[in-house]
Amino acid sequence: MQWETVIGLEVHVQLATKSKIFSGASTAFGAEPNTQACAIDLAMPGTLPVPNEQAFRDAIMFGLAIDADIARTSMFERKNYFYPDLPKAYQTTQLEKPIVGRGHVEIELADGSKKSIRIHHAHLEEDAGKSLHEDFHGMSGIDLNRAGTPLIEIVSEPDMRSSEEAVAFARKLHSIVTSLGICDGNMSQGSMRFDVNISVRPVGSDTFGTRTETKNLNSFKFMEDAIALEVERQIEVIEDGGKIIQETRLYNGDTKKARAMRSKEEANDYRYFPCPDLLPIVFNDDYIEQIRETLPELPDARRDRFLSQYGLSHYDANILSGDANVARYFETAAGGDAKLAANWIMGELSARLNAEDIAIQECPVSAEQLAGMIARLVDGTISSKMAKEVFDAMWNGEGSADDIIEARGLKQVSDSGAIEALVDEVIANSPQQVDNYRSADEAKRPKMLGYFVGQIMKASKGQANPQQVNEVLLRKLNDLL
Repeated sequence: MQWETVIGLEVHVQLATKSKIFSGASTAFGAEPNTQACAIDLAMPGTLPVPNEQAFRDAIMFGLAIDADIARTSMFERKNYFYPDLPKAYQTTQLEKPIVGRGHVEIELADGSKKSIRIHHAHLEEDAGKSLHEDFHGMSGIDLNRAGTPLIEIVSEPDMRSSEEAVAFARKLHSIVTSLGICDGNMSQGSMRFDVNISVRPVGSDTFGTRTETKNLNSFKFMEDAIALEVERQIEVIEDGGKIIQETRLYNGDTKKARAMRSKEEANDYRYFPCPDLLPIVFNDDYIEQIRETLPELPDARRDRFLSQYGLSHYDANILSGDANVARYFETAAGGDAKLAANWIMGELSARLNAEDIAIQECPVSAEQLAGMIARLVDGTISSKMAKEVFDAMWNGEGSADDIIEARGLKQVSDSGAIEALVDEVIANSPQQVDNYRSADEAKRPKMLGYFVGQIMKASKGQANPQQVNEVLLRKLNDLL
């Protein structure tokens, strides 16, 4: 039997506000545990929440960016459950009247095809704290710094049919929220977390199968792997005569294994009820239109501009415009030569960032430094080979391209007289190779140039301009025919 995969996503986006959604406590990442949880976050008696307007503005910005309905009246409920990192024993969230209603996000797949993924809604809520299971000798520690951090939870319809579509959708959401500036997009710090609902059904069926939810995936690669593993598991269970149990699962990206965590809860299991401490939030049309006027350039518009302004290929423009941080880096580095900047960012720079598992915001080579190096490539001061040495030195903190070129004596020899002298010397010292070149078939001669070029570059200590060397060498060898 052939099977069809059905996927829906619930995406938790941590908003980049300076303070929490209902208190003035800081949301800065990396503080000592439990130093950024105030009395409101800890649900101390007598405390009352005060809504953070910026969180509402951020949520509305997202809704406008995906062409969604914006609720004119939005309400908060209490979602009741008991867990050590939830000090109130309930989460303030939205159920009946979320701030963002139905919208859609268009994705583009590797084959160039496009698909619209429907958004069911996006709601505001507070984050929980964090349970820490390492270094506690069989116990768990609780860090409540994250408690009360504002989130929007984006809930899609089950419109995706493969891991490729799910990852493309997740990447597009990442691109949108970072372009809007409402989230820093740093998934390693938990700024975006993905819950993936997965089911399978026979091809041609219009009835959904029983779904499972794999929670808290914080990388696109983990999402892709977790989906593949769960789809394979479900098909195997069904074909062996078993039934899929609706449950919540966890995926371990290090071991590449998944396990059941608990049976899947329904809304009524949480005993939602309206939050008595928060009045309904009412937005008028003028307020929403004011926010619409502040929307920055969105990913699709930025891609189209990169195509026209910089003359990039569709592939390059898609890659460089997809992440707002990468796009900003590229535009700063592109001053000297946009195509060279694109090649370096998608090649050497990207490889280094991946190898060291760091984001482009943390890159030790600034966009200005890369632009300076590219300028020296364009004006012929250094060769491509020298540029790699300069890039290594910049990565290691040795300063600007010009400083490194000067300190290491890397300036390329482009003086025509000096290059002619080098070529003449190598030809004079290579009579056998010259005779071989002269007697060879015309089709074989280009391959024989490598010996001469190698000797010339060796004699110049790698500093001769390769393009000029090839031009002069070819001319002089052909004069000997």
